[in-house]
Amino acid sequence: MSYRLITLNSGNEIPSIGLGTYNIPRSKTTSIVYEGLKVGYRSFDTAVLYGNEEEVIAGISKYLKENPKVKRSDVFYTTKLWNNQVGKHETAKAINTMMEQIGDLEYIDMLLIHSPLPGKQKRLEAWKVMQDAVASGKIKNIGVSNYAPKHIEELLNWSELKIKPAVNQIEISPWCMRDEIADWCLSKDIQVEAYAPLTHGYQLQKQEPEFASIMKKYNKSAAQILIKWSLQKGYIPLPKTSTPSRLKENFDVNDFELTSHEMEVISQPDVHDPTDWECFDAA
Repeated sequence: MSYRLITLNSGNEIPSIGLGTYNIPRSKTTSIVYEGLKVGYRSFDTAVLYGNEEEVIAGISKYLKENPKVKRSDVFYTTKLWNNQVGKHETAKAINTMMEQIGDLEYIDMLLIHSPLPGKQKRLEAWKVMQDAVASGKIKNIGVSNYAPKHIEELLNWSELKIKPAVNQIEISPWCMRDEIADWCLSKDIQVEAYAPLTHGYQLQKQEPEFASIMKKYNKSAAQILIKWSLQKGYIPLPKTSTPSRLKENFDVNDFELTSHEMEVISQPDVHDPTDWECFDAA
């Protein structure tokens, strides 16, 4: 097994590495998810924004039907509410739509609020609906994405809180480390999912000599080194690829360990170069 299981604050378990599906064309998504399951991936991350939820579900469903020894409970399916789906009525409607899509998967393993941008009232209204969905069994875990500590504190201090966020999914790589946010989340027993751990490929061609020497030492690709860095930081990386041959490569990171010095060499704490949006300052 190329992953371990991490126990969330809900008591449920999540694989330590997942396959991100952002920007994978719908025409390719089902086969990439299916091939990912064949390689050994057991966690898949999508979102309403990505427009490929149904294709992710189809890939999982096809694999489970063909491989009855793999149980539904072995696969972890995550999706996210887009900004216009955050709010009392909006979230209830969105979850109903998601449950219509889910088919024979029966439930959602993790539902996240994609960003804090809808504002405090909408965020809290959505959380109340999400808590009710967990109570009904439709959803197993709930969490947030792109949240700053202040947004999570708002939830933790809320009088109607019944379920803490299980994760905060944020962009993290050696060039966008966000140690302060990540350390704070982990100190609150909120797992950190690292999206874009491969920087959407932007940094993969720009290795410094020291980075290249680490790749050579372990005979690993830049992507494998970055995924291992994220794992050793204690995060749950969500590497994305739409290339079947890279699925196995990105998953094959269990046979080496970076030294503390190598972790320091790879880390770039003085660089802040996100490849995606930032909304930590949202009111």
